Amino acid sequence: MKEKILTDKKYGLRDYLYIPFSVYPFGCLLKLLTKLVSALLPALQVLTMAAFIDRVTLVVQGKAGGNEVYVPLLLLACILAFTYLNGQLIAFLNLKTELRLAGTYETALLDKRGKLEYWHIENDDSWNVVDRTCKEATEKLLRGFDSLLDMGELLIRVLSLLIILTLQVWWIGLAILAVSIPLFRVSLKAGKENYEAYRNAEKKTREAEYLHKVLTERESAEERTLFGYSDWLNKKWLEKYETARKITMSVMLRNYIKMKGSSLITVAISLIIILVLLYPLSQGKLTAGMFIALVSAALELIQLMSWQLARLTEQMAKNKAYMDDLTEFVGLSEDDGALKEKNASPDVVEEVEFRDVSFRYPGTDSYILKHFSLRIEKGRHYAFVGINGAGKTTIVKLLTGLYREYEGDIFINGRNSREYDSRQLMDMFSVVYQDFARYQISFADNIRLGNRTENDEARFSQVLSFNEIGEIAQALPNGTDTCLGKIKKNGVDLSGGQWQKIAIGRALYQRASIRIMDEPTAALDPVSESNVYRIFGEASRDVTTIFITHRLGAARLADTIVVLDGGNAAETGSHEQLMAKQGIYAEMFEAQRSWYQ
Repeated sequence: MKEKILTDKKYGLRDYLYIPFSVYPFGCLLKLLTKLVSALLPALQVLTMAAFIDRVTLVVQGKAGGNEVYVPLLLLACILAFTYLNGQLIAFLNLKTELRLAGTYETALLDKRGKLEYWHIENDDSWNVVDRTCKEATEKLLRGFDSLLDMGELLIRVLSLLIILTLQVWWIGLAILAVSIPLFRVSLKAGKENYEAYRNAEKKTREAEYLHKVLTERESAEERTLFGYSDWLNKKWLEKYETARKITMSVMLRNYIKMKGSSLITVAISLIIILVLLYPLSQGKLTAGMFIALVSAALELIQLMSWQLARLTEQMAKNKAYMDDLTEFVGLSEDDGALKEKNASPDVVEEVEFRDVSFRYPGTDSYILKHFSLRIEKGRHYAFVGINGAGKTTIVKLLTGLYREYEGDIFINGRNSREYDSRQLMDMFSVVYQDFARYQISFADNIRLGNRTENDEARFSQVLSFNEIGEIAQALPNGTDTCLGKIKKNGVDLSGGQWQKIAIGRALYQRASIRIMDEPTAALDPVSESNVYRIFGEASRDVTTIFITHRLGAARLADTIVVLDGGNAAETGSHEQLMAKQGIYAEMFEAQRSWYQ
């Protein structure tokens, strides 16, 4: 499927046909034709069965020869053979279609996710839409496609059987149709209510899934054993799971009772029809074969109208709700530069200036930054310090273009940062985040993820030249080709500190003018933290660096320390200058002095 299929438009049930047909037209057309034949088979089977029974009766009575039975018998055999082979063919076509969709539709969804403006990731409402749309996306699309085909098949089956019944007893078809219309409406409403229940239960379901991962995955195995919290956490998981289950089950049970109550009426009508048909049979107006065929048709209609129609109608309502989610998902705002190729030679940042910048996160009222102004010059080392929530990480998000809606201006090399696309901004900065990633791939690939546009062996060797990083590679059984983590059989897991140094190596490998450490060492003791910042500073001797920390040992390495308080730069200067001021920084440092002695 080409990406243009996912356009900003209103999606509806027709797109369950349009998207699969765009991906695999031959397979979908073949499936449509098999459904059409399957739809006509019940009526054909009714007529063939009636002819077979009547001719067998005549043969038994000596009124016809045995060869009269061969044609209807052959037709019945063909119907049975098609039914069996059709099931195998449908299974094969489903598999082929699923594979095609997985490689195209889901790729388009991933592309869209990659283009989303960053704030959608941190916004619960928009992320719920993303999760509902992208989770099991291929399965949902296939279910919608199959539901439409099944509904078309069902309607043709019902119509053909109703015609046969009506031609024999005119009011029978009308009676069944009259009962089925209210059932259809009940089913449609049930489908909408069930999907809405699914939406309401979704948050609790995600919480339960997270707790399930903690209870079962390897990463938390040591603490599960050490602290013995499995029983307690299992109760929490069960509580979340039960809350979600009860939300959905209460709605499903209520709708099930409604639909089955309506179905009982259909069953009663059908029994009356069978009793009524006994009279023309006794009068010789109906043959035995036609009587059995009509009874079979009536029972088939019960099954179609009371069970299959209810199920399909409910599923169609769910399918419509999914397309509503897809419409909302595709309409989420995008970052035009997000998927652009990384620039092998990004702009060199000579100067950055924050000029009267104020910012609050979308959907909130309180400002994180208030009239913040600061100049960052090339080649200098800066430290942003302050208590948690002071806005240190927010500055990094604004610098790297993750948020573009703010008051005031940010200038890079004298040019407003809003004039750069996000790819250009991200290429200028290399960041080691507090929650750095641990990629379970080879050591070399872990480093080279910092810049996948080129394979720079000289730069890779330079990263390894720093003892703390190179020593990790030397200790691995296969050197830099060793797979890290436990996914592969011979993978090697690392300590938290080693993973941190690899994350630093990844940042060093990237060609960026400004390197940022956003509290990646928060879990380390203060002395170890200072050592990590020292390594980073030495490796970035000729590059602008920014240290983000609320612990001040590393801040002493900086040329300029910026103390954030109340959303502004409350103090700015070197360690010695700020200590001499005896202000906020001096008070914080004195409180932490014992950590570094």
